Amino acid sequence: MDPTVLNTLNAERRARRAAILVTDLGDGSSRIVRESDTVAGGLGEATRQAFRTGRSQAIEVDGRTLFLNAHLPPPRIVVVGAVHISQALAPMARLAGFDVEIIDPRTAFATPERFPEVELHAEWPQDVLGRKPLDAFTALAAVTHDPKIDDFPLLSALEAGCFYVGALGSRKTHAKRIERLLSQGATQAQIDRIHAPIGLDIAASSPAEIAVAVLAQIVQTLRTRGTERAEAAATE
Repeated sequence: MDPTVLNTLNAERRARRAAILVTDLGDGSSRIVRESDTVAGGLGEATRQAFRTGRSQAIEVDGRTLFLNAHLPPPRIVVVGAVHISQALAPMARLAGFDVEIIDPRTAFATPERFPEVELHAEWPQDVLGRKPLDAFTALAAVTHDPKIDDFPLLSALEAGCFYVGALGSRKTHAKRIERLLSQGATQAQIDRIHAPIGLDIAASSPAEIAVAVLAQIVQTLRTRGTERAEAAATE
């Protein structure tokens, strides 16, 4: 492999950015395609699909055989709030292949006994996220109902371009949240990305059912990333 291509790929992986190594199996040449790149035709559709699914495959494009080697960062879920929903969500999310972290400064809630085998931070979100920034392959779920705890990570998630941002609360609660976030510099376009009330509408009532709805919505959002951009490009 061309050393320049390899260095570029390694840099993208270190930064937790998705990249696809496209290799022409005929002549051995290769190139890197980033998720933000605009690629037309059959190769464009194939790379968009690979970014959504993470699957590597060989394809035929314009008489050439290309191998798409997808390098996607491991998706993670950061849950703000060590509550009953989080207790159900954490083990389910791990089974689904997500790295999971729980953040809650309330030490009575954020205990290893309540969250065994989960990366747990009994600290304020701003301290944790200062060390471990959010990114495009992170889902942020804010479930404390406490603006002093939830608002900062929500703003951070919107600024970082997290693939999923969800917040617990009624529509009335969310309306007040919108006012606060706008006053703190968020744009309306950013706020429109927040899933609130959080989770798919499956008429969930118990904490475990809400956790199912949240995880399903996170998976749905992860696997449909970029579809809006692709649809817009197809109509141009």
